[in-house]
Amino acid sequence: MSPNTSATYFVGVDVGTGSARAALVATDGRVVEQAVEAIKTWTPEPHYYEQSSTDIWNAICKVVKLVTADVSEKQVKGIGFDATCSLVILGDSGAPLTVSKSGVEEQNIILWMDHRAEQETAEINAAKHPLLQFVGGQVSLEMEIPKLLWLKRHLPTTYKGIWRAFDLPDYLTWRATETDTRSLCSVVCKWNYDAAAHCWNEEYLRAADLEELTRDKCSALGSDVQPPGKPVGKGLSQRAASELGLEMGTVVSTSLIDAHAGALGMFGCRGYDKKETRANHDNIQGKMALIAGTSTCHMSITRNACFAQGIWGPYQDAIIPGYFLNEGGQSIAGHLLDHVLKTHESYAELKQELGEDKYIYQHLNKLLCELANQRGHSDVNFLTQDIHVWPDLHGNRSPVADPTLRGVLTGLDMTRGVESLAIKYLAFTQALAYGTRHIIDNLYEHKRSAFHTLLFCGGLAKNPLYVQCHADICNLPVLIPDEQEMVLVGAAALGAAASGHYDTLESASKAMGGTGQLLEPNQLTVELHNRKYSVFLKLLEHQRQYRDIMQGKI
Repeated sequence: MSPNTSATYFVGVDVGTGSARAALVATDGRVVEQAVEAIKTWTPEPHYYEQSSTDIWNAICKVVKLVTADVSEKQVKGIGFDATCSLVILGDSGAPLTVSKSGVEEQNIILWMDHRAEQETAEINAAKHPLLQFVGGQVSLEMEIPKLLWLKRHLPTTYKGIWRAFDLPDYLTWRATETDTRSLCSVVCKWNYDAAAHCWNEEYLRAADLEELTRDKCSALGSDVQPPGKPVGKGLSQRAASELGLEMGTVVSTSLIDAHAGALGMFGCRGYDKKETRANHDNIQGKMALIAGTSTCHMSITRNACFAQGIWGPYQDAIIPGYFLNEGGQSIAGHLLDHVLKTHESYAELKQELGEDKYIYQHLNKLLCELANQRGHSDVNFLTQDIHVWPDLHGNRSPVADPTLRGVLTGLDMTRGVESLAIKYLAFTQALAYGTRHIIDNLYEHKRSAFHTLLFCGGLAKNPLYVQCHADICNLPVLIPDEQEMVLVGAAALGAAASGHYDTLESASKAMGGTGQLLEPNQLTVELHNRKYSVFLKLLEHQRQYRDIMQGKI
């Protein structure tokens, strides 16, 4: 689709785990142009993941120039940034400050999925500070305060040299504008900022042995906190405008975390199927948005706060002002299915025959249908009646909130070859959906109002087996947006709201969310999944019992 040389556009920038992307987005949410550039990740030892803010900014400049090449600078009215919730450390004058034991200054980001701060996380949680009620009762080792404590203990020179500690989305708005603001989304969701009191809780920071960060009104953490969708400073600085190929002063919005940008884009999506009523479309409290890629984030918002043990939040105004956010998640999702695929003996054969992994998944989906027909089943899900999986090979983010949990697989037999891979892949795909049901049930136990729709974006949204398993297992309709790049749409919606093109972020979401296909759950599998879900919960119970036995507790 070629851009209109007189139309208004917004740029959305998304920095994921492995790449930086940009899109030129029209006022109705259509993605007109998009580009992607890989970014570097260093893994110096197991569970350590490091990146470079310089490398990421250079990648952003490249993709923004590409998507805006065919429009004039004046047609771009605003730009929004989202990124992973990774920790960026800067020293004097904004120079990168190493977070790596290697001492390489370029490696100044601790990636979100880095699990080095396990001990620090446990100690912070043991203090049971009242602020932890807003993160489901305990911080995650993927959050930033434990990582800062790790830096203090293991890299004291870096810690003492901190000028600013940013969440990656906020680093990008600072780099674009040279204005030091923080998005409420980042600091309330990942930094334990007290949104109700509109300030950093110095007592909490001192209790976490991070008293140094309270100096100068917590300037290292950010003293100017703004809600998403607000203009930052005077817009693009002269330096950033030149690097991005845009006009100086172009409006820059306060940022969002990447998954939250996807939720913003999807909350406004409407089904063109008659079964989705107008009331359901307008009731965004009844929607759960799943941003499903390497990991999966489960986003939902409510007018009234819902305190759910093991679910992050309620985060006040974290996505759309006036709503509280609850955030569940699975630390590995697409990465888990890739692991199942690539560690199987048949992978090399399939790779040689079919090429890209996406064609292998398509082949397995087709093979599952054939196997179900051959065995007289009305649905592929019946193929795993005797095979059950607990999928947390990398720990459980929610609702159990236990990073030490590991995977469980029961029902193994002597079958080999591609058929055994297909069945195993199905079982793990189902397990991810049971994990989503577990999150939903936990929210219901804490008096959350009912959901009426699941929405999906991200790489796994393109896998029909994954999506249909969620519809069937959660017994909820699924809405798949026609525009697949909803994270980029959400980022662009930030720029649209900040520029004043739309009055509010909620109105920007509804105007730019587009339409989607509504998929209904298969009622013939309800009883099967109810039984398998009961087994799923037993796998958690038994894993805990096995651990107690081995530790001599029972």
